[in-house]
Amino acid sequence: MAARGKKIVMLIEHDFEDVEVTEPVRIFKEAGLQVTIVGNGSQIIYVGKQKKAKFKPDTTADKINVHDYDGVFIPGGYAPDKMRLSQPMVDLVKSFYEAGKLVAAICHGPLMMISADIVRGKRVTSWKSIAIDLKNAGAQWVDEPVVVDGNLITSRSPDDIPQFTRAVIEFLSKVPAMAHS
Repeated sequence: MAARGKKIVMLIEHDFEDVEVTEPVRIFKEAGLQVTIVGNGSQIIYVGKQKKAKFKPDTTADKINVHDYDGVFIPGGYAPDKMRLSQPMVDLVKSFYEAGKLVAAICHGPLMMISADIVRGKRVTSWKSIAIDLKNAGAQWVDEPVVVDGNLITSRSPDDIPQFTRAVIEFLSKVPAMAHS
């Protein structure tokens, strides 16, 4: 698969939606993607809101060089609302967007896109409860399983993980190989 060897960052914080991390990470790794788990430095281990999954971050947001990766993935749950309080995490999302690299978010993940001020004029989807937030930030919100608008990929819920991960892998398959340091 053409996505093999591509590198993505996955942002993590307490109370992520367990399946929105475990399933995409499993699917991405099966597709040959390298996933780097990135926290804000506040914890050694981050626990999902269902308490079924725990992740130890590989590094922190302030240590990531966007040019070494092909994209960033933001899972949902309560985690994105907490991530928004970390300026290095918000800046990282904005940097990926500005570099023309993939910014993918599911469920409540687009809250980070709002904080990074990258949704204005973009077509997106999300968990329904944050649709108004996205609209107020200037996005065109739609109720669809997955939406691709330029380098943004958004999805609504755990039910949409198959379509979401397929869209991410397909997007990354079209990205030219880069020299990773």
